Amino acid sequence: MTDTRIDHFSDEAAQKALDFLRFQAGEAAISRANRIYMEEFRKTIKANCMAASPEKTLTAQERDAYSSPEYIAHLEAMRAAIELDEVHRWKMVAAQATIEAWRTHQANRRGEQKMQ
Repeated sequence: MTDTRIDHFSDEAAQKALDFLRFQAGEAAISRANRIYMEEFRKTIKANCMAASPEKTLTAQERDAYSSPEYIAHLEAMRAAIELDEVHRWKMVAAQATIEAWRTHQANRRGEQKMQ
C-alpha cells in the first residue's frame, strides 16, 4: 500500500501552502463578498415580497414573502454561496495549519542541531 499523503513538514508542502494562500486570496475574497451580499440581499427580497403581498397584516405579508418563489430561489442560491465560501475558508485554514506545522518542525530541527 502506497502512502499518498503530503509530508506537511517538507519545504515543498510549506511552499504549496504559501502559494495557495497567495494565489487563492482573490477567489476567496470574491466568494466571501458574494456570501455577505446574498445574506444582505435576502432582506431586500423579503421587503419587496412583503410590499407586493395583498395581505394587510405584517405577519401575513411576512408569511407570503417567506413562501414566495423569489425568496426560496434566493435561499438556494445563498446556500451555494455559503458552501463556496466555507470551502475556501477551510482550505485556507488547512494551508495555514500546514505552514504552522512546518514552522514548528523547522524550530524543532534547529533546536536539535544546537544540542548536537
